[in-house]
Amino acid sequence: MLDVETAVGPGWDGEEAWADLARRAVRAGLSVSPFADLIDKRVSVEVAVKLSDDAEVQSLNAGYRGKDTPTNVLSFPMVQPDLLQSLENSDDGEALLGDIILARETCAGEAADKGISLEQHATHLIAHGTLHLLGYDHKNEPDAERMEDLEVKALATLGLPNPYS
Repeated sequence: MLDVETAVGPGWDGEEAWADLARRAVRAGLSVSPFADLIDKRVSVEVAVKLSDDAEVQSLNAGYRGKDTPTNVLSFPMVQPDLLQSLENSDDGEALLGDIILARETCAGEAADKGISLEQHATHLIAHGTLHLLGYDHKNEPDAERMEDLEVKALATLGLPNPYS
């Protein structure tokens, strides 16, 4: 069973709508991955999504990645990718897959630059962050292409266009 917990900070108006968007985006990211079965496992698989601001994300980015600048999304996996298939064997029936945090000002600026809504861009970034929680990355061209292909498929399940075209 998939459980998405959402914390909505200032500037992200409409808490319930954002919580629903986060649930759909995480589910979409999981559904196109080899770990889609985590959605329906009897173990509770939790993803925490925090909608925050540039200041908090910049602080986290500096502390964890050594980059003293805000970024659109950060992901903090809690399960090693090689252990994802064994989550059902969790001692307490629960597993925290990880945390995703978005920076409002950066996300809003990027959405405006792309001519899309903040909601559409945030959906993409949450699906992107979910794939990071599953061990995907974009440090090299083949990995980036694989991850982008999954993002495009995830967004298509939600009726959203390819963000890379």
